[in-house]
Amino acid sequence: MPGRRHRPLRRGGRAGAATGRRRLRGLALSLSLLCAVPACAADPAPPRPRVDYVATYVWQMEDETFGGFSGIEISADGSRFTALSDRATLRWGSVQRDAQGRIRGLELSGRAHLRDSAGKPLKPGWQGDSEGLAIAADGTIWISFEGLTRVARHDTADSPAKPLPRPAEFKTMQRNSSLEALAILPDGTLLTLPERSGALTRPFPVWRWRDGKWDQPFSIPRSGDWLAVGADIGPDGRLYLLERDFKGLLGFRSRVRRFDLSDGGVANENVLLESRPLQYDNLEGISVWHDGRGIRITMISDDNFGWLQRTELVEYRVAE
Repeated sequence: MPGRRHRPLRRGGRAGAATGRRRLRGLALSLSLLCAVPACAADPAPPRPRVDYVATYVWQMEDETFGGFSGIEISADGSRFTALSDRATLRWGSVQRDAQGRIRGLELSGRAHLRDSAGKPLKPGWQGDSEGLAIAADGTIWISFEGLTRVARHDTADSPAKPLPRPAEFKTMQRNSSLEALAILPDGTLLTLPERSGALTRPFPVWRWRDGKWDQPFSIPRSGDWLAVGADIGPDGRLYLLERDFKGLLGFRSRVRRFDLSDGGVANENVLLESRPLQYDNLEGISVWHDGRGIRITMISDDNFGWLQRTELVEYRVAE
């Protein structure tokens, strides 16, 4: 029996080897043709967008209540702004730009002190720590708060607040680290998330207000020491998240991540920009709009009402 097993190999000689090589070549050709169909092709990586720095504008004003800006909204054409301070004040006006679209001035046309549901001005601190700003298409103003964690509606800048119900989870969020980021979708759906998730490896929970109720449908991955401080929905329907990393004496770093957004969550994370320590001040607010050449990202810094810091508006353009 052993002789019978080996005899065909001895008799095949070179002819057997040639036959084997032909069979291997045929197998390789079959595999190559099989993998040429779309099911076997690897999905090409999406092209990485080009992100260009536009300009930085330092905003100054002789007013003891000026500063501490934590939220900003820019109109669709880039000509108007609304800025929110973390001491419950709003300022709005027009944006002057040069021929290249860079900010050359902000002209104030109004200001207001946010009010509680009884119509009384909010005091800075526990009740008046306003952080996130979102403005609906009909002009309704939405504000998210740290301290007393909540989201409130204002029909106008001077009208009393209409607080939304507070889920039990809002009451357990870390003090001074809760709802910093707030964004609104075209249909009026609100998205908000806390500055801290409770652990370095725990994703940021995203809370959604839709159809008169809260739910928490998905989370956003967290990495390193980055904390969520601002959010906006761009004209492309994507979610833009502004994050901050404080490096002590080295100052602040900032990062913007972009995600495709659906009811089921976020996908296709893209880090659009990441600043160096001390490159900018404490960027906390973000607004995303289209300037005719690409997506424009406008960010504003919180100077903490300190003389060592300043209020900056920093802009970038994203070109696909």
